[in-house]
Amino acid sequence: MSAAEPKAARRKAWLTNVNAWLLLLPAVVLLATFTHYPILATLYHSFFSLGRGGASHFVGLENYIYMLDDDVFRQVLRNNIVFALATVPTSIALALLMAVWVDKKMAGRSFLRLAFFTPTVLPMIAVANIWLFFYTPDYGLLDQFLKSLGFSGHNWLGDPSTVMSCLAVMVVWKEAGFFMIFYLAALQTIPPELKEAAAVEGASRWYFFRRVTLPLLMPTTLFISINALINSFKLVDQLVIMTKGGPNNASSLLLYYIYEVAFTFQDTTYAATLTVTLIAILAAVALTKFVYLDRRIHYQ
Repeated sequence: MSAAEPKAARRKAWLTNVNAWLLLLPAVVLLATFTHYPILATLYHSFFSLGRGGASHFVGLENYIYMLDDDVFRQVLRNNIVFALATVPTSIALALLMAVWVDKKMAGRSFLRLAFFTPTVLPMIAVANIWLFFYTPDYGLLDQFLKSLGFSGHNWLGDPSTVMSCLAVMVVWKEAGFFMIFYLAALQTIPPELKEAAAVEGASRWYFFRRVTLPLLMPTTLFISINALINSFKLVDQLVIMTKGGPNNASSLLLYYIYEVAFTFQDTTYAATLTVTLIAILAAVALTKFVYLDRRIHYQ
C-alpha cells in the first residue's frame, strides 16, 4: 500500500462528512431558529418583569411563584387534566374499534375508511363552526332534535356543567379517525399464522384479540396515547371560535390561557412563564415514554 492511499481514504471520509453536514444544514438551521431558540428565549423572558412604563428587570422566580398562586392557572390546569382524561382513552378506544371493523373484508370497506378519516383532514376552524351549529341554543341541530322529541332546548356551551363534555365530543370526533390509521397499519403487520394457530387451538375471537392482538398493538397504543395527550394540551383554535374559555373559565385550557395572557392582557413575561410550564409538562410526558414505557411494551 502506497503512502498516498491512506491520505486519499481520509480525504474521501472527510468529504463524505462535509457533504452529510451540508445536507443536514438547512434542517438544523430551521430547527434551531424556530424551535430551540424560541424555547431558550421564552425561558429567559420568564425570569423578567413585564417592563410597562420602564425597563424590564430580572425578577428570578417571582413569575413562577405568582403562577402557583394564580387561581385561574389552577383552574385551567385542572380543566386540562380532566379534558385529557376524557378525550385520550375515548379516542384510543374508538380508533381501535374502527380499525378492527374496517380491517375486515366486507362490502363498503373503502367507504367506511374514508368516512372515518374525513374529520381528520378538516381545518380546525371549520370543525369548530360545524359543531357550533350543532350546539347553538334553540336553532342548533341538537336542540332541534330534542324539541322534536318533546324536550326543551339547552345552552350547551353556556352551561359550565356541559361545555367541557361538548368540547370533548368534538375532539374525539376529529381525532379518532387519525389514530385509526395507525391501528389499521399495525393490524396489517400481525402475522396471519398467529390467527391460524389460534383457530387450530380452538381460541375464540375475543380471546385471540385480548391475548394476542392487544399485546402486539401496545407499541402503537403508546405512540397514539402520547400524541393524544399532547394534542389535549394544544387545543386553542376551537376555543377561540366556540367558547373563548367561558363561561367563567369553565372551558379554558392551558394553551388558550397562554394565548389570552399574551395577546389580550399583553403580559408577555407571565405568558412565557406559563409556556415554560406547558413545555415542561409535555417534556415530562415524552421522557416517560422514551425512558420507561418504551422498554416495557416492545417485544424483542
